[in-house]
Amino acid sequence: MTGRLASVNLGIVTEAEWAGDASGRSGIDKRPVQGQVLLRADGVAGDFIGERAQHGGPDQAVYAYAEEDAGWWAAEIGRAIRAGGFGENLTTYAVDVTGAVIGEQWAIGSALLQVTKPRTPCRTFAGFWGVPDLIKRFTVRATPGAYLRVLREGEVGAGDPVEVVDRPAHGVTIGEVFRALNLEPDLLPRLLDAPDLPEPIRLKARRRLAGRS
Repeated sequence: MTGRLASVNLGIVTEAEWAGDASGRSGIDKRPVQGQVLLRADGVAGDFIGERAQHGGPDQAVYAYAEEDAGWWAAEIGRAIRAGGFGENLTTYAVDVTGAVIGEQWAIGSALLQVTKPRTPCRTFAGFWGVPDLIKRFTVRATPGAYLRVLREGEVGAGDPVEVVDRPAHGVTIGEVFRALNLEPDLLPRLLDAPDLPEPIRLKARRRLAGRS
């Protein structure tokens, strides 16, 4: 089955005590939009980002989460989760986001994207959902979604096919990186095999490995 975009979602300004920005504003509440949306190298046109020190930038310009993984969470917490409920810009269908290889390229609409790293859950996420232990549960589940670089700016919309046009041979996946950093330190050496992994994560892996030796 060919993967596709189930929806494209843009953040609205949310003011709450749990919001990560110093001003008390967050863009985690993303809503599906109609029509085409421009993906730029520095982020998604029209998307609100509250705490730019932790969110946005070239290595995490776009965030994707799988509709199937969202369905698991809906059953787990006993309530519906609409598209954008994970703070994702792109809700995908029939795309193995957790199994995506670091550095692989996705052609969607007129844009070309590159998988960079998994999402790290934060207190803003837990506050938005109103689930106090969400960070722990999200970590154990280990389906974090994927951040992407924009290699070629372009427009995307709901229903667009998601085509993997290049996949590096090293095979290091989003899921492996997340588990290495949070659950399975024995996987840390694998992170150094992925040159497209952002350098701060590679540096963290090297430091942890040096501390173990």
